[in-house]
Amino acid sequence: RVSFMNNQKPQKPTLSGQRFKTRKRDEKERFDPTQFQDCIIQGLTETGTDLEAVAKFLDASGAKLDYRRYAETLFDILVAGGMLAPGGTLADDMTRTNVCVFAAQEDLETMQAFAQVFNKLIRRYKYLEKGFEDEVKKLLLFLKGFSESERNKLAMLTGILLANGTLNASILNSLYNENLVKEGVSAAFAVKLFKSWINEKDINAVAVSLRKVNMDNRLMELFPANKQSVEHFSKYFTEAGLKELSEYVRNQQTIGARKELQKELQEQMSRGDPFKDIILYVKEEMKKNNISEQTVVAIIWSSVMSTVEWNKKEELVAEQAIKHLKQYSPLLAAFTTQGQSELTLLLKIQEYCYDNIHFMKAFQKIVVLFYKAEVLSEEPILKWYKDAHLAKGKSVFLEQMKKFVEWLKNAEEGNQQLRSQVE
Repeated sequence: RVSFMNNQKPQKPTLSGQRFKTRKRDEKERFDPTQFQDCIIQGLTETGTDLEAVAKFLDASGAKLDYRRYAETLFDILVAGGMLAPGGTLADDMTRTNVCVFAAQEDLETMQAFAQVFNKLIRRYKYLEKGFEDEVKKLLLFLKGFSESERNKLAMLTGILLANGTLNASILNSLYNENLVKEGVSAAFAVKLFKSWINEKDINAVAVSLRKVNMDNRLMELFPANKQSVEHFSKYFTEAGLKELSEYVRNQQTIGARKELQKELQEQMSRGDPFKDIILYVKEEMKKNNISEQTVVAIIWSSVMSTVEWNKKEELVAEQAIKHLKQYSPLLAAFTTQGQSELTLLLKIQEYCYDNIHFMKAFQKIVVLFYKAEVLSEEPILKWYKDAHLAKGKSVFLEQMKKFVEWLKNAEEGNQQLRSQVE
């Protein structure tokens, strides 16, 4: 019996007393955009269409209303007059206001005034930046749900906000939506957007913004795949009064084609492809991308010089360069059919020899080699010597070329003695 009593487990102590109710403020607040919407719409109705008064009302309301939580509702109201249902329609049972972008006049001045309202609001409440960016991305996806006039107003407003830095150009990704592109909505919207953007800034500022978000080479995606050509883009935007945008895209396309050409050239050279194949490829690329012979000869020179590990000793590098360039002279000769191309090559050689100190004494030897190989001819060399040279290393290179230039001048008069000395 004593043993049995000792084996019993002692009872655990229990808490007893009053159970507290959860405080009201600790309960999760119910998400109720309707009540928020009513407060904003009532305030906007009272301020009327005076946009300065609207900006002041929004500034003051941020202290009382939860902008952080209801950012989407707030921006829906300011743009469309009420909360938007999926697809971009206004819910029928919702109250709405005419103090919004979609109900305003369709002109640049009015949209500039509305842009100021958004600027002031977002400057005052910095945390709204992300919400506003998300809102614009959403609105762009909803474009088909809006009328043409509403789309035009939104496009002008977006262009102004991109120009003043309130929005980041990455929002334009929404315009590449397949359905919007297919139905021509994206391209039409882009016309109004870029017009107001360029009107506020200029094409150079637009280019910088696009480059920052890697969108400088994507503008042709505003059209369906079968219309993604420079010609189609150029025609469409030039006719819409945006010639500078057409030229920008054409330039971008050329820059991209040049980079691709250089990359492919270097690969062909490293593989040791026959020159006739390389020449054929380059000529096709020139024709396809409208690349000039001057541009091509500069690319070939750069590619030829980058395929070698050059000797660091000045006395050996000239010999190495002559041997290497002799091998590639037929390739360069194929693309120096114009005097301007020859002059371009001469300037590239001068620049290279100046920038690479070991080549300073090799300049004249390279020029003479190319003269013998019929890559360069008398007239461009004399033109370079007289007034077309660069300032870089001018005195050194002109001194090197002095005797050869004298010989060229005399050679035309049949001075065989000097010819044999040079050769």
